[in-house]
Amino acid sequence: MQSKPAHKINIAIDGYSGCGKSTLAKDLAECLNYIYLDSGAMYRAVTLYFLQENIDYSDASQLSSALQNIRISFDQSGRNPVLLLNGEPVESELRSVEVNSEVSQIAKISEIRRFLVEKQQRIAQKKGVIMEGRDIGTVVLPEAEYKLFLTADTDTRTERRFQQLKDAGTPVDWGKIRENLIERDRIDSSRKDSPLRKAEDANTLDNTNLSRKSQLIKVLKELKEEFPGIHIPCESSLSRSKH
Repeated sequence: MQSKPAHKINIAIDGYSGCGKSTLAKDLAECLNYIYLDSGAMYRAVTLYFLQENIDYSDASQLSSALQNIRISFDQSGRNPVLLLNGEPVESELRSVEVNSEVSQIAKISEIRRFLVEKQQRIAQKKGVIMEGRDIGTVVLPEAEYKLFLTADTDTRTERRFQQLKDAGTPVDWGKIRENLIERDRIDSSRKDSPLRKAEDANTLDNTNLSRKSQLIKVLKELKEEFPGIHIPCESSLSRSKH
């Protein structure tokens, strides 16, 4: 069993695209009163900038110059943090088909990974951070006190992404989304720099058949078992809502 911190800890959530990492991380952050950081959104923001500015990221000089012009921050004033790209909110543009098609290629580039990992680690220094992505528990926050690896079957992940894009008003094709997820799995798992893999000390959660609330309750139960001293502000409200 882990130590029993009464103070805040860092939580690392990794897993395949479309597993609901962001949903779970947001729910945990709200429940625990922690900071939520979507590392994948940071890679999407870089991708969006490259697309907007027509950056050829295979050109080392263009890549290096472009990174110097990118400022990524999070507005934490609302219920959910909003990513700002050079001071502008771009959340609605980060899940577009164009960004989806390019982000895994861009995330393979070591210079970009170093650029963003440094920012992510700096944010997590004060603890109380829930960070999700593909290499959080293995590379970004290897010392995180609690690590979780999410999985779900491909069709379930496809349906979740389909509904997400449909609700956002984005024209989508179910089959193409499925193909994109499979290709992203392949790229993310096989890249040389920080591939997607489960950390040796991470717990695994297959949420194929779990509701949003059920997976939250399951993870909170694990946290209480591993860290008996952890403070869970939302615990009483969750208990009431079960009845």
